[in-house]
Amino acid sequence: MKKFLVIQTASIGDVILATPVIEKLHFHYPDAKIDFLLKKGNQSLFNAHPFLHKILVWDKTSNKYRNFLDLMNVVRDNKYDCIINIQRFAASGLLTVYSGAKLKIGFNKNPFSIFFNKRIKHTIKKGNRHETERNLDLVRTITDDTSFQVKLYPSQQNQAKTSQYKTVKFITISPASLWITKQYPKEKWIEFIKEIGRDITIYFLGSTNDYNFCEDIIKISGHKNSLNLSGKFSFLESAALMKNAVMNYMNDSAPMHLASSVNAPSTVIYCSTVPSFGFGPLSENSAIIETSENLKCRPCGLHGLKKCSKKHFKCALTIDSEKLLERIN
Repeated sequence: MKKFLVIQTASIGDVILATPVIEKLHFHYPDAKIDFLLKKGNQSLFNAHPFLHKILVWDKTSNKYRNFLDLMNVVRDNKYDCIINIQRFAASGLLTVYSGAKLKIGFNKNPFSIFFNKRIKHTIKKGNRHETERNLDLVRTITDDTSFQVKLYPSQQNQAKTSQYKTVKFITISPASLWITKQYPKEKWIEFIKEIGRDITIYFLGSTNDYNFCEDIIKISGHKNSLNLSGKFSFLESAALMKNAVMNYMNDSAPMHLASSVNAPSTVIYCSTVPSFGFGPLSENSAIIETSENLKCRPCGLHGLKKCSKKHFKCALTIDSEKLLERIN
C-alpha cells in the first residue's frame, strides 16, 4: 500500500492520541504517503511533521455540511489505498465509505462500519487498555502487535520562541478545562501555589479564553514569579516549553496529552473522571493525583459534567495540595 488517510476529527487530545498510528504506519510503510484529516483549529499540531504528506481540514465553523461535501470529493479524488477511521461518528463513516479506498478500517461503533472491510471492536470501561492501544488495534492486521508512543514534533522555530523562558527553574500550570467538573477549582490552585517557593517561576498556559482565569489565580495567590502565557503560544510551542519544565501541572485535559507527546514530566489532577478509562498520561515521569475518598458518584461520566450533580464537588475539594508539592521535590 502506498497511500493512507488517517481520520480523527474530534478534539485536540483525541488527535494527539491518534499519533501512534502515524508512527506505526511510517515504520512499516516508510515510502508510503500518509495524510491526516482533522477539524479546523487542530492542524497546527502537525506543522512540519516529518511523516505526514498532507493535512486535510474539515471546517465546521461555517458552512459545515457544504464543506463536508467538498471534502468527500477531495478524499475520493485522492484514491487512497487504505483509510484508517479513528473517529466513531457517522460523518467520518460516510466519508470513509464514499472514498472508494481499497481497504477501509474503522471501529464497530461507527454507524457506517458495516460497509468497512475491517471493523474493530472499541470498548471503554474501567480497567481497560489505554486509548492509544485501542487506536493501534485498527492497524494491527496490516502491521504487527508492537506498541508506539504518542509523538509530536516541535520545530526549531517553536524551540526558539520559548527559549527565553527556559533560563530559570520553572514549572507550568494549565489550570483550565472545558468541563467544569474536570477542572481543579480556582481556590485549590491558589492554595497550592501559595506553598511554592519563590525560587521557582510559574508559567500559566492555556487559550486566550483562559487568560482571565489565570490572572485571577496569579493575583490572589500572590506568587510574584508568575507569568500568564495564556493565548501566547501555539500547541507545539507549549509542548516545547513543557519539555524543559521541572514539572507540568494540568487537569485531565488536552495539556496532559501535549506533555505526553514530548515525554515531558507531568502531574495530572483527576477530579470527576478516572484514569482507568484509558486516557491517562504517558510520559515516563508522570503521576496522577486524585481524591483518597471513596465517592460513589465518581466518575460521574467519561468526560465529566458542566457542574457537580451532587453539589459538593468532593472529588476535587478533598484532594490534598501536599501531593502536588511533592512532585516538585
